[in-house]
Amino acid sequence: MLSSMDDYPLHQISDVMRNTATSDRNFYDRYYFNMHCCSEELFVVFGLGQYPTLGVQDGFFLASYGDNHQVVRASKVIKDRADIDVGPLRIEVIEGLQKLRLTVEPNNQNIEMDVIWEGEHYPFLEPRHYIRKEGRVLFDTMRFAQLGRWSGSLRLGDKHYEVTPDKWIGSRDRSWGIRPVGEAEPAGIHQGTPSMEGMWNYFPILFDDFALLYILNENNDGSRSNEEAMRIWKDPNREPEWLGRPEHDHTFIDAAPFKATIKEGLVRFSDAPGGPLELRGTPMLQTYITAGTGYGMEQDWRHGMYQGDLVVQGLHWSKERDQDKMYGLVETPARFELGDQVGYGMMEFGFWSKFDRYMKT
Repeated sequence: MLSSMDDYPLHQISDVMRNTATSDRNFYDRYYFNMHCCSEELFVVFGLGQYPTLGVQDGFFLASYGDNHQVVRASKVIKDRADIDVGPLRIEVIEGLQKLRLTVEPNNQNIEMDVIWEGEHYPFLEPRHYIRKEGRVLFDTMRFAQLGRWSGSLRLGDKHYEVTPDKWIGSRDRSWGIRPVGEAEPAGIHQGTPSMEGMWNYFPILFDDFALLYILNENNDGSRSNEEAMRIWKDPNREPEWLGRPEHDHTFIDAAPFKATIKEGLVRFSDAPGGPLELRGTPMLQTYITAGTGYGMEQDWRHGMYQGDLVVQGLHWSKERDQDKMYGLVETPARFELGDQVGYGMMEFGFWSKFDRYMKT
């Protein structure tokens, strides 16, 4: 099946662009963005992914504000991988690695958005995340991350927001490779063992002159499948700085599998260039990014799950009334202190299995 992408010199294998180098059902290629105004007022997340070996493309828009958890989600059959849209959700790459446009067209949730993303620094390519268990490759992913600013407009019902780059910031990533997607497979020997274990942390933060990126996947025994701690300067002439092995000492109001409530995130970089650094993050609007968006919590709507030629759905939940649906991976805009510098970004936490240091048993 030829597509418009086949007319560009992008081929990596002797096949058309529609097909990937692996037939693993879990291959994916996905965009993620978040947007906030450095306060507890509103947190927006937008994602869109392609799952070529499952023949599916889907996306979601999530708005968390006050007691509201509102989602627009859509799924369709892949035809041309150059079409980065599904239902009312669309991404346009204006300038690769720097400037993109996101739109949410009118839908049954009475939500509309038209915003431009511009990166504040050159994207940082994170370390490859690789997990193999019992002979099966469960994770083999690449991802780049970037902090940036937003401009444009957003409407949530009768709430209208003028999005200006002096106030509205966020982070984004592009990831691709193999990770569990779609309908659940027979567990077999993996019964009771999650593909990812222990604690997951991801803090992308924007300061005046640089971005800071902290990543950690730590198991209960202290081993780590993925970690990174980098300072990425906005000045393109300055090389990114590795801050050394990160050590955490977080505090929680409640730490439980799939239901963590964060009080403060604390990370120390003892080997940072110029001397030790201590990062303190205060959450502002706890949001369960996995609720209703397709990350695997609901069995009837998962990333890569075939729904039909085109299906568009909307959800509007109350965080208080629908507490039973509020669980999974936590994201929150946050205020960060690094010495005497103040920055804003996101705190992302997840507990996927036993983690005695913080988690209730």
